Amino acid sequence: MVISYLGGECFKVSQGDLTLSFNPPAKGSTLASAKFGADVALVSLHHEDFNGVDNAAFGEREPFVIEGAGEYEAKGVTVRGFGNKATYDGRETINTIYSVSLEGMTLCFLGAQTNASLPPAAKQELDNIDVLFVPVDTLGAAAAYKLTVALEPKVVVPMHYSSASLKSFLKEAGAEATKAEDKLTIKKKDLDGKEAEVVVLAN
Repeated sequence: MVISYLGGECFKVSQGDLTLSFNPPAKGSTLASAKFGADVALVSLHHEDFNGVDNAAFGEREPFVIEGAGEYEAKGVTVRGFGNKATYDGRETINTIYSVSLEGMTLCFLGAQTNASLPPAAKQELDNIDVLFVPVDTLGAAAAYKLTVALEPKVVVPMHYSSASLKSFLKEAGAEATKAEDKLTIKKKDLDGKEAEVVVLAN
């Protein structure tokens, strides 16, 4: 599995011929848009910063779009979405937390989570997380780390941060010397023995 970070909350996750897009920004967003073909596009919150599914279509590739709570299965990927109240860009809304099972690994994408508490259903279901994508700016560095600790992931990938908030998050996590990587290439066996290892991806 190869994970690339494209800024904001946008990730490209590739496994063989399969490509997933997480929270691609739309044309009206102030976040830099990234256009690439995806088989599955996940949108956690209806805002132009995250719902640019048109940017996940390229050539003949039209993604299967997942948005909102529920259970989904597409192209060999199993997804569960958990809705949670959030406040983003000054308005109350619903953010969806996604649990994605792919190639024997579980990815947890928190999306634009804005509080450190999880909905009851998510608390029960979110376990054995291999890779956690945690938003630093929408939660705040301290709350982002608190939630990270509660979820006990093997690997943590911070997203949606400024240089200052990332520095604060890394300080909370005791990982201040973490160097940004171009991408994260990971297999299930690589995760043995890891506990909340922070991986910062360059964008």
